[in-house]
Formats: sequence, structure tokens, C-alpha cells
Amino acid sequence: MVEDQYMPGSDGLVLKNFLNIATKDEIDRVETELLFELTDQLMDELDSSREFSATDILEMHCRWLGSLYQWAGSYRQVMVSKGNFMFAAPAHIPQLMTDFEREILQKYTPCSFEAKEQVITALAIVHTELLLIHPFREGNGRLSRLLATLMALQAELPPLDFSIFAKERREEYFLAVRYGLERNYTPMEEVFKTVIEHSLKAYEG
Repeated sequence: MVEDQYMPGSDGLVLKNFLNIATKDEIDRVETELLFELTDQLMDELDSSREFSATDILEMHCRWLGSLYQWAGSYRQVMVSKGNFMFAAPAHIPQLMTDFEREILQKYTPCSFEAKEQVITALAIVHTELLLIHPFREGNGRLSRLLATLMALQAELPPLDFSIFAKERREEYFLAVRYGLERNYTPMEEVFKTVIEHSLKAYEG
């Protein structure tokens, strides 16, 4: 299966790609550059009244990684895990994403709620539920954070800066995702409160 093929000489660290990149540092650099480009494009294109859909998420993934991977823009066909946590089986993903669109995206987007608390709740629930489905072979976290940024812009907030959770508070972020299994979104709401505060300070400063 193409999603489980790695570049020769990469020690199983770099997935097979169109550019024949075989080093982790280089593939990370290219993926990051492509994500920055897509983020700029989507911010320019953003409709503040847009209700996001599962199709939008597939399209964003394709636009981001389509020049690198054959499977970009398609739901994954392989099992993936994080530590001891196993994400949804591939056979369930299409239905899970259909349910996610109907029950979550249609309820919380466009993210144009008047109260800040409602915005935080919307961001936390959408973000957590998408991460728990983990629909793609690669890029789930980054794409979920991109969607959160687009939702924040709909709420007239600045682009979200998650860097505060990139290193020393990384486990706090992952723990908040795991709490979502029990439909407990309070920890992720705390994450987004911190991210929004951090982002506002950076934007205003």
C-alpha cells in the first residue's frame, strides 16, 4: 500500500514522495513551507460566513500536500497510533467524517458567535473531534490547527499561534485531546484560552 511505502535510505522516517526527498529535516522543511503558503491563500480566500464541510477538509489536505504525496486529499487506508493510543480504523473514517460534518461543523461553523466563551467552545470541540478521527496518513495536527485558525478569523480573532504548546506544554495538549474521548472538552478549552491570549498579545505587540 502506497501510504506505507518509505523512501529508500530514509530508515523508515520519510514517506514515499514525488520529490524523492529522503531526509527528515528536508521533508519537514518542505511540508512547513507548503503549509505557510496554503495558510496565506486560505486566509485571503476566507468567507466569514462559510460553513466548513468534510469536503473542504479533504481539499485543504490535497492543496497542502498534493505536490508531495499520492495519497494527499484522501482518507487514510492504514492504522495509525500515537504512543499507546490507536486512532479510528480506516473503514470507519468516511462515516465518522460525515457525522463530524453534520453534528460538529454544521453546528460550530461559521464561527461567528458573539460571546468569547462560545468561540472557545466551538474551537475546542471541532479541534478535538477532528484530531480523534485522525482522517489522514500525515498532517492531521497541522491541518486541525489550520482549520482552527480559519475559524478564529471568522470570529475576528488574529491568526492562532500554537507555538506555546509545541515543546514544554506538548503533553498538556495531547492530554486535552485524550479527554475528548469522554466528551470532556474543558482541557482543550483551556488550551484555546491560552492560545488566543498568546496570539492577541503577539498581534497587538
